[in-house]
Amino acid sequence: MIFLQTTEGTQVAPGTSMVRNRGSLLTMEKGDRKARVETSLLDCRLCFRPLKPPVFQCNGGHSACGTCLVELPGGQCPMCKHGGGGFAPCLAMDGIVSSATIKCSHDGCQSHVTYHEHDDHHSACPHAPCFCTEPGCSFAGPPPALLGHLATLHSWPVHKIEYGKVLWLQVPVSEPRRLLLAEDGGVFLLVVGLLNAITVVSVVCIRASTSPSLQYPAMMWAYGPPDVAGVRCMVDTEAVTSSSKPRDVVAEKLPFVLLVPPTHVFGAGASKELSLEIRVNKM
Repeated sequence: MIFLQTTEGTQVAPGTSMVRNRGSLLTMEKGDRKARVETSLLDCRLCFRPLKPPVFQCNGGHSACGTCLVELPGGQCPMCKHGGGGFAPCLAMDGIVSSATIKCSHDGCQSHVTYHEHDDHHSACPHAPCFCTEPGCSFAGPPPALLGHLATLHSWPVHKIEYGKVLWLQVPVSEPRRLLLAEDGGVFLLVVGLLNAITVVSVVCIRASTSPSLQYPAMMWAYGPPDVAGVRCMVDTEAVTSSSKPRDVVAEKLPFVLLVPPTHVFGAGASKELSLEIRVNKM
């Protein structure tokens, strides 16, 4: 097995499991042996983010990502006061950053990802916390936990939805927010607003951040009373918006909305209702 001797004198082996501590230390474990190493040793000296393979090193020992070197004028190390010369591939460090893993710090997530992919995973992790912003409430938790909290403590309505299948709802305009729970634990917000005399409706995915690898196309329809039978409003999108704070979502400001004219609203005053069909897909 190949070892890399760090400037701290700690030996680090490829395949080592790593846990990020608060501050700038990593705890590395192999069998019953543990060691700590400064995270800066695994960071690029050009972008100051975790090194991504292929890794290169100058004569002065400074490491850099291959992608960063492409944008480096002259290919000379800017960290070396007396000139460290050009960069050459560093296979030992390549092995470290390609195989060393770190456990996601979000509660409930058991994923171990390579060190340089941790930040991307951390922001897109389905266990990343979302927030209740009801007045006086500071609850934070993953989307399913937030749904349970909002339903139990704040009486938000909840409906079950299956991907690819149409859900029909009769929605009181006086209840502008309700939650949709998918079969895989995904949580969506159905939100209603008013834009001049037009009622607007939208669907939002409740998660900490948008993941490019997981999108939710959606379609919505609104049906009018019997006197406008056969006429419906419809809208679709390739990907719904995401939010980590469902109470702060304002339907009128969303890019994907269903516009429902007064002719398609049932009742009057506080008893106004919408007859909606919603379909969410998972891509």
